[in-house]
Amino acid sequence: MAETSTQAAAQYNYDIVRKFTIMAMVWGVLGMSVGVYIASELAWPFLNFDIPGLTFGRLRPVHTTLVIFGFGGSALFATSYYIVQRTCQVRLYSGAMANFTFWGWQTAITLAIISYFFGYTQGREYAEMTWPIDLLITVTWVAYLVIYVQTLRRRSQPHIYVANWFFISFILATALLHIFNNWAMPVNLFSLTSYSYHAGVQDAMIQWWYGHNAVGFFLTAAFLGMMYYFVPKQAGRPVYSYRLSIVHFWALSFMYMWVGTHHLHWTAIPDWTSTLAATFSIMLLMPSWGGMINGIMTLSGAWDKLRTDPIMLFMITALSFYGMSTFEGPLMSLKSVNALSHYTDWTIGHVHSGALGWVAMISFGSIYHMLPRLYDTKLFSLKLVYVHFWLATIGIVLYISALWVAGIGQGLMLRAFDDYGNLAYTFIESVSFLYLPYVVRAIGGLFFVIGAIIMAYNLYMTVRQAKRDQAEIDAKLAAKMA
Repeated sequence: MAETSTQAAAQYNYDIVRKFTIMAMVWGVLGMSVGVYIASELAWPFLNFDIPGLTFGRLRPVHTTLVIFGFGGSALFATSYYIVQRTCQVRLYSGAMANFTFWGWQTAITLAIISYFFGYTQGREYAEMTWPIDLLITVTWVAYLVIYVQTLRRRSQPHIYVANWFFISFILATALLHIFNNWAMPVNLFSLTSYSYHAGVQDAMIQWWYGHNAVGFFLTAAFLGMMYYFVPKQAGRPVYSYRLSIVHFWALSFMYMWVGTHHLHWTAIPDWTSTLAATFSIMLLMPSWGGMINGIMTLSGAWDKLRTDPIMLFMITALSFYGMSTFEGPLMSLKSVNALSHYTDWTIGHVHSGALGWVAMISFGSIYHMLPRLYDTKLFSLKLVYVHFWLATIGIVLYISALWVAGIGQGLMLRAFDDYGNLAYTFIESVSFLYLPYVVRAIGGLFFVIGAIIMAYNLYMTVRQAKRDQAEIDAKLAAKMA
């Protein structure tokens, strides 16, 4: 290694990065396991036991919060704190404030999960946490923004690397989305009940403005910041085109804010709003694929790494799924396609193509790259990384293929008419059709979770090995001093 862990600890705040990385894996394994369970509840309804906290309705927000905000959010805190220090070559601003973001974020996730088990939500599609938790998230997020901006201001390098541009846009956009979507009035200070300031069509538009831009900035722009640092570092090559990365950034940042209403085609919203959203959705294909090509072409001259480096496999596969998901999204935003896909499991398959294929895979690759450097050691087992990669890839393919079949089948069955103009299939027939795809979906999810558990074991053994090595070094130093 170019620097020892002692030297790195003196220059950078690695402690906060380690803590967020560990919690990302904890929340990830828990959240993905809950996901497999609720997928199994849909395939085998008897698993919805007569216990309110274990029903699908209660566990679904538990799953989404754990994987998006617990796993994804903690991974973003960890990697952004690591990247901003490395690219600015300066220690993270305010260790105390950084620790506050850690405990504030973990507390918010924990309280949200407990509240969901007991049935406390706002009862809205994308504003499920109760108002005290929303306030805690707001304060934590403001601290995050201050830390990031102040670290950039104190940088020793005149240039701000493009990964930091993506992280800053993600932090600012997420703050904007969170505040306006969760604008509510509590019934009183001692009640978790609150009233939203939005209602009717306006409420639907605000929720999907939030929902799609949470995908756009929390699950896309932020993880692109991850990609623009870790892919070149792992490949040992400069980013293919720095100019393309800047064009990618500005085009994505401008266009994403306009597209949320494409989730509301064929509803009571004004027709021009969904047409505008579909138009911008199609335009988004260009910057999205520009970013994918930029990441993949970074391997120019280093393609042999795909034969020898399993971490690179995670990253390139993630970029491939990013390209596929950002083609499928604009396709589904077209009104003619949306008429078939809307309210079907095709949408769920699309979401998980991005969530598992892009978000999780780029996070796994980044954490595999980062953790040995945080502890100044080698990864415990590269073979286990290969095992994890194939389990995850097979799991994703099973999952999204099953839901493509389920969603397109649903759409076709519910739109089919017989010779007399009556519906050709009853609703219960469309439900019966879903059984086999749902079973395959649950099996695919199980593959993915087993891979994540293997990763957690591999990282645990890596940290354990590093601590044992450090203890031996400390013992030798103590012996010499004696």
